[in-house]
Amino acid sequence: MSPRFLTDADFNGRTIAGIARREPALELMTADDADLRGRPDEVVLDYAAAHGLLLLSHDYTTMPAAAIQRIKSGLAMTGLVMVPQRHRMRIVIDDVVLIWAASDADEWIGRIEYLTG
Repeated sequence: MSPRFLTDADFNGRTIAGIARREPALELMTADDADLRGRPDEVVLDYAAAHGLLLLSHDYTTMPAAAIQRIKSGLAMTGLVMVPQRHRMRIVIDDVVLIWAASDADEWIGRIEYLTG
């Protein structure tokens, strides 16, 4: 099954809209959709794990450390993809659609990956 996605609260809204336009079948929920705005990283990661969602984040400051701690604690972690805030939007859209089309949700369990240019 293709991954389903959750974006954290600060994820670029234009990029989210571009992903939805490029591939309407891709399931993508925002932090606002899930009422997660302003919630701690641990709560966002809990929500993603409980709903089987691959998390997309720009938050390099705290999110990777929270995900690593979650893995070390033996808690479910359905995957984290770190996306540079200033990455070209077209590249991010292409990468997210490629992840959706070419991978299985199970491949992301316990993984933290970083998109690069």
